[in-house]
Amino acid sequence: MRSLGQAMLNALAVLLIALMLCVVLQVACSFFDINPLITFGQSVMFLGKGITLNSLLDLQWHLFALICLVPSGAVLIRDGHVRVDFIYAQLRPGTRRGIDGAGHVIFALPFFVMSLPAAWDFAMRAYRSGEGSRNGGLDDLWLIKLVLPFGLGLLALAILWEAGRLIRGQRAS
Repeated sequence: MRSLGQAMLNALAVLLIALMLCVVLQVACSFFDINPLITFGQSVMFLGKGITLNSLLDLQWHLFALICLVPSGAVLIRDGHVRVDFIYAQLRPGTRRGIDGAGHVIFALPFFVMSLPAAWDFAMRAYRSGEGSRNGGLDDLWLIKLVLPFGLGLLALAILWEAGRLIRGQRAS
């Protein structure tokens, strides 16, 4: 399990480097007025008929979505997420577990019950329509839209896992 988490973190680190390179490439090509960067003889999956400045901009958003959404469940489980620590730190551990557990059950889980089906429908509509960029960017935008239900699903599993852990911890105290 730990090696899977480390592999995910390594993959995300590579995506972060790719994001930075993509930004640098877009800025340089924009400065030197190079557009399109590459054209293909036929349409290539995801890229379309070429790589343009708009493709690079779209790719930046795609990489950013992957980097931010996919690891959010792991961040929650590792307790690396943001909270109001100056209040939270003053509380006893049992009170903290109660607040976290109640927040997961009262706020987070209902959010996922409502948002996961909507996110899935959002991605499937894009897939069925063959949605692509309207401004000469990337084709097959449904691929990145699938990240939304995937990332939310991973976060929902992390919330369920953490809620179960908190409930078990409270019963033990």
